[in-house]
This record gives sequence, C-alpha cells and structure tokens, in this order.
Amino acid sequence: MAHAEIAAAAGEFRIELIQQSDYRFEARFEDSGVPVLLTDEVAPLGGKAGPSPVRLLAVAVANCLAASLLFAMRKFKNDPGRLRAVATVHMVRNPQNRLRVGRIGVDLHLGTHASGITMLDRIVPAPITLWLDFAQWREWGRGRIPGK
Repeated sequence: MAHAEIAAAAGEFRIELIQQSDYRFEARFEDSGVPVLLTDEVAPLGGKAGPSPVRLLAVAVANCLAASLLFAMRKFKNDPGRLRAVATVHMVRNPQNRLRVGRIGVDLHLGTHASGITMLDRIVPAPITLWLDFAQWREWGRGRIPGK
C-alpha cells in the first residue's frame, strides 16, 4: 500500500454483524473485498463454528503488534525474516463472577537472528516504545486492555 493510500485510509469504516443462529454471526466487511467471516462462541453458549470475539480480539492485537514491528524493522532497512506472533489471553472473573479478558500477552519472534539487525536498540528498546507508536489501536487500547 502506497503512502498516499495509507493516508487516505484515515476516517471510518463499517463492519456489519448478522445473527445466523444463537451466538453465530456473519461478519461482513464493507467495501473491502474480504469474504464473510463466521464467528461463534465456544460451548456451551455456541457451537464453535468460527472464532469467538475474544479470539478475534487476540488475533487483532497480535497482528497489529507484529505489523508494527515489521514496519519499524523495515524503517531501518532490516529484513526480520518470517515474523511469528503468539498471543496468550488470560481470562479472569470480575467481582460479579463474569468472565472477562484480564490480559493479552503477545510474544513476537523474528525469523532471523537479532545480531543481524541494525539499530535494534532503537527498534526494540527496553521498554519497547518506538514500534508501539506505529500500532493503530495503541491510543485507543491504552488503559483499556492490560498488556504484557
């Protein structure tokens, strides 16, 4: 995607959910060319006919962080190899005993040895700051979703 296309992407978009049965929904992505996605809750609420909303949230967070790392790596002319992200979702019970996302941890793995990465201290400082600035959801998620 060219820089102009990315800039033009600012604004809003719509996703429509249509209930099929019980907790099974079709997710339709307006004007994207993306096929319909079937979502469903896990048993006993749903029939596991598709990923649950919580699993989709974990996919979205891990994908965004991996893509942000890729962007930061390429900004400094690095080839990270084939990236891999592993999201771990910790479910907890709130005081009303309702199941909630307590924390989402994401482990990012480079497809190449870190010794071959130039400017690694700028890309992944301790604490990580630069590439998180490229995460599109970061400002919205700050304080809402505890991370690790």
